[in-house]
Amino acid sequence: MRRRLVHLDLKGAAPRAQYLEQVLPLLRALGATGLLLEYEDTFPYTGPLELLRAPHAYSPAELRALLSRVRAQGLDVVPLVQSFGHMEFVLKHREFAHLREVKALPNTLNPHKEESLALVKAMIDQVMALHEDLQWFHIGCDEVYCLGEGEESKQWLQQQDNTPEKLCLSHIKAVATCLASSYPMVTPIVWDDMLRGMSEETLAGSGVPQLVQPMIWDYAADIDVEGKVQLIEKYRRCGFSKVWFASAFKGATGVNQSLTLIGHHLRNQLGWLQVASRSPADVLEGIALTGWQRYDHFSVLCELLPVAIPSLAVCLQALENGGYSEKVKENVEKLLGMSNLEIDTFMSTSLGTFPGSNILTLVTQVSFYLKSSVDELLERNRYVTGWFSPYHRKRKIIHPIIMHHFQPDAVSLLSKWNAVVQDLQAAMEQVFHKCTIEEWMEENVHPSLQKLQQVVDDLDEAIKAQN
Repeated sequence: MRRRLVHLDLKGAAPRAQYLEQVLPLLRALGATGLLLEYEDTFPYTGPLELLRAPHAYSPAELRALLSRVRAQGLDVVPLVQSFGHMEFVLKHREFAHLREVKALPNTLNPHKEESLALVKAMIDQVMALHEDLQWFHIGCDEVYCLGEGEESKQWLQQQDNTPEKLCLSHIKAVATCLASSYPMVTPIVWDDMLRGMSEETLAGSGVPQLVQPMIWDYAADIDVEGKVQLIEKYRRCGFSKVWFASAFKGATGVNQSLTLIGHHLRNQLGWLQVASRSPADVLEGIALTGWQRYDHFSVLCELLPVAIPSLAVCLQALENGGYSEKVKENVEKLLGMSNLEIDTFMSTSLGTFPGSNILTLVTQVSFYLKSSVDELLERNRYVTGWFSPYHRKRKIIHPIIMHHFQPDAVSLLSKWNAVVQDLQAAMEQVFHKCTIEEWMEENVHPSLQKLQQVVDDLDEAIKAQN
């Protein structure tokens, strides 16, 4: 696994450029050889594509500076631009809605329209213009849901010998050909899930294997090693000269996961090491360690990047060293500045000195104790459930003696959590834009904190009413 790309999924919680620059030396020290940059709506598109830019998109100057730092660290860059499925960030806009495969759904691009290919080419050209000396370019093409269900596709599929597989391959071939003709030194990479189930005959006859390198992805803790070895052999027989693997260091164990299950991700890497050891050395180009930030453009955030850096460290070091021993663990702890890194629980007691480690500490506190401590007070404290129920609260009824049994606890708990959240907010402001902090807080903090605040407010109101 001589090439180890760290995937940065920027379609949610995109870190500030300064933070990414701080993390680069650590990634290099941990064994990364490059970055797989999935920009989505954070790329500074211009002209007719300007409406794809999120308000917090990177500026061209920020990106140039960041990419220059990446090169200075000796890291490769592989940009990723979706060109078929997962096109929500484009097709959600009214101006591009006519390019949907299925009229009502913004996920898949219509492969029949010339304008679709022109759109993809325009996106690739703009991304290419900001990057130098690229060797690979990832064109996505995973999870092309509902392909064949659009009106034009239904008509096309009625013609003899036409199949959804051929439709899929013809679009991949068109995008890859377009890339090759404009950028002959750059090799396209595609996610492999749409290709896996196709027959060797269909794949070999499509011309696609001569144009792209498939990236075989599986994020499970117990990957089917034998199945992967056979799949690689099948791809070779079809004419693919090289393949990539894709594991995960975060964002693959739950759509709203807030803390990273390091043990799961370590086992995932160890599975891929087994696949590599049983595959011909000349067929493997490298591995991308994916770090998903959302399952798709519209889903909630999963683990934030600073929270998952210990997982990334463990995964990179396991891949670089061919396994995870006590010696490797000590090296990871040294690089992260942590005295004891737990991989099978979330509770690493030491703070860490890596960039954003304070966010990990505070997010761990919130994830473990905020909801449980508030629920304990509101649902399991007999004085609250028995003498200050929703019925009492609505009517501002409170027994003065009972009040003393829980008011101090409620006020003290609220002030404790307000202080923690204030610290977390300040830590996050160093790394993230306002929109990310708002979203994370609304999902993970506000539901419990507002419930607690409401009880304290209701208590004050009831006391005033009694007086």
